[in-house]
Amino acid sequence: MLALSGVAAVSGIAGCSAFGGGDDGEDPNETDDEGNDTNETGETDDTNETDAGNETDEDNSTDEGNESDDTEDGYSLSVTVETGDGDPIEGATVWLEGDQLADGDAPEEAGDAGNETTANETGNETDANETGSGNETASGGDTDTSGEYESETGGDGTVEFTGLADGEYTVLASAEEYADNEETIEIDGDDTETTVTLEEGGNELAVETEYNSREEYAQPGDSFDDFEDLSAWSITEGNAEENTDVSFTGSQSVRMYTEEEGANMVIERDLESDNPDLTDLDFSMAVRTTTPNNIAVELRFVDVYGSARAYQLRSITYGGDDPGWFRISPGVVAEDEYPPEMDFLSTLEVRVHHTGEEAEVWVDDIRTHDQPDSGYVILSWDDGMRGFYDEASPLHDEYGVNAAQSIVRQWIIGGREDVMTRGELLERQEAGDQIVGHGSHTRLGEMDPDELRDTIETDKQFKVNSGFKGANFLTFPHNDFDATVLDIVSDYYYAGGFNQAGNTNLTGVYGFDPLVLPRTIGYDLATCKECVDIAAEYNQCTILNFHDFDLDNTINEGEYEEFLQYITDTDNVEVITFDDLWQMRTENQ
Repeated sequence: MLALSGVAAVSGIAGCSAFGGGDDGEDPNETDDEGNDTNETGETDDTNETDAGNETDEDNSTDEGNESDDTEDGYSLSVTVETGDGDPIEGATVWLEGDQLADGDAPEEAGDAGNETTANETGNETDANETGSGNETASGGDTDTSGEYESETGGDGTVEFTGLADGEYTVLASAEEYADNEETIEIDGDDTETTVTLEEGGNELAVETEYNSREEYAQPGDSFDDFEDLSAWSITEGNAEENTDVSFTGSQSVRMYTEEEGANMVIERDLESDNPDLTDLDFSMAVRTTTPNNIAVELRFVDVYGSARAYQLRSITYGGDDPGWFRISPGVVAEDEYPPEMDFLSTLEVRVHHTGEEAEVWVDDIRTHDQPDSGYVILSWDDGMRGFYDEASPLHDEYGVNAAQSIVRQWIIGGREDVMTRGELLERQEAGDQIVGHGSHTRLGEMDPDELRDTIETDKQFKVNSGFKGANFLTFPHNDFDATVLDIVSDYYYAGGFNQAGNTNLTGVYGFDPLVLPRTIGYDLATCKECVDIAAEYNQCTILNFHDFDLDNTINEGEYEEFLQYITDTDNVEVITFDDLWQMRTENQ
């Protein structure tokens, strides 16, 4: 019963080095975590502020004999929001869009929008196990430009925007219990007024979720081992012990730990006595760790003939010391030349690979899941960059595949020139793409809880108001999350993530944690193709992440077209959206 309480000497397990996939041996994709934070030069430079010497000299004031230029401060736009009966709607949200808002003729309070970092900067935000070239990129600075072209109506249902240049604008209005509406107006040498009428009915999407998806779908599939009886388990590497103070389910879990730098931890369960038939199944396990950096978690099955297959979450990338429990349903990373007979198994190993100074991981509640009938690919594009619209979207249309676009509210409202407008995103939605959230592009785990809830709710409201049908799904900015983030985000989103890696990093379709999905950085064509091959062979899902063809973390345009052709030519794999994946997850609880 206490087989796990001792410390075992490191043993040479046959085939171990072939299945490490994480930290056994030297990985060419490893990189030091230091220096991977967003480049400080991405912050707005103080030198961009108006030079005091450029201020208008009092002696240059308009001469009494000269006429004042009425257009110097721009024009105003008065927007009234009312019901179909003509009654004003107080507290309606109104925002303004137009190309000229990014041309320097925008209202004064929006002046910082042009000072954001360009999309060519690389902010390496991925776990140190992964390649730096594939890391999360900060496509712009994190300056919050919210509210610059957005406001709420007063008691008379009216709001006013000032300092506007001539040109065409789109005015969008929304209010609770009303369907959104928009008007196109033109300012041509004078102040302008417009009225937007909202009809009762509301939107199909809601700002708050109907249920907590992580609680609702915490234990999918069938129980395989709940770690209540440890008599079949033994330690083969590192240290492990039963822990009654921390558990995901039942009365205890297993704590695996080491203070030896780079030392792996392995516990092993005998399967010959039970002889389970695990053919055509996927697996999931509850995991908790206080040392997330440089860790990979693996389930390794070995049959009686010594053949093995390894399932591995390649990287854990959340921030903070402890996000609480989350479920992994790891993808296949390696298999012997002769695949194991999954109905004639000898052992199951739970392996923790790490390269840090120490490691501490709890594991609990291993479960089994049926496999779907095919493999799946999600093409996830972060930041809503214009490069996708100009260069990648024609390829998607040509090959008949869709993408998931993670967008940043402030950048759209702020009129950044290098991101898609709301109209262009809605156009891509009509073409089949899914528009999902990307938070505020600041590290959510570093926010005060009240500030975090406010920004999460505001971002979700914007997506609902905009009519983005993927508004229930979220990509954590910089892949940063912790227990507080997961708790608050679950009130507004059903699914998302990610634990991001530079190597193949797939997931089972029916067993993943709703808000802690894994994905692979699309920086290398060979790795992208390998992900598709694994998804097709083992009926799993690969989520591949891209940003912009000009960045190191994204394959170039020619390679991307080759990759889309490769997906098209590969049997037993289909491109889907997060909505498709979530539907399969919830229908096969």
